[in-house]
Amino acid sequence: MSTARTAVRTTGVAVRAMLVFTLVLGLGYTLVITAAGIALPAQANGSLLRDADGEVVGSALIGQSFTDADGAALPQYFQSRPSAAGDGYDAAASSGSNLGPNNDDLVAAVAQRRETVAALEGVGVADVPADAVTASGSGLDPHISPAYAELQVARVAAERGLSEDAVRDLVAAHTAGRDLGFLGDPRVNVVELNLALDGATRDAGGN
Repeated sequence: MSTARTAVRTTGVAVRAMLVFTLVLGLGYTLVITAAGIALPAQANGSLLRDADGEVVGSALIGQSFTDADGAALPQYFQSRPSAAGDGYDAAASSGSNLGPNNDDLVAAVAQRRETVAALEGVGVADVPADAVTASGSGLDPHISPAYAELQVARVAAERGLSEDAVRDLVAAHTAGRDLGFLGDPRVNVVELNLALDGATRDAGGN
């Protein structure tokens, strides 16, 4: 008799728990996520970015490479940091290089990148910021440091026929501070910045 009562009690607890979790996780969670998607449609749809013609050109969450078919930097654009995701910023192959700081291949690659960036910007190799030559852990980070953005201002301004102050204003407009005022570092979204740069060049009558 005692065993039967225990079995009934245990079954009752299990059924009630199933009903509660079905309501909370099956219905409540679904309603909360749906409401969040309705309240934040841009984020729910991937934070897509569009050009002046309304064409989707990327996402504010995923970086891009601004290079030609041979991999050379397009001088009229701010350059992103390197990416180890697939052939570069491949959202289907998010990853870092998994190479340690003492790996000979990584050391050689960083040295080569530093020389390439220094030559492009007309500065010494010691002036090249770390994020200009190293990939993020995901390989998809669309941000660079304000220091790397500042290093590129003169080149981009000259290529675009814009004043350096105008380009710096665009950089400032697309620079985010530390999260909650103390987490992380200030960062510049290169994809958004280059899209705004195209708009500014078009408005100024440039190419």
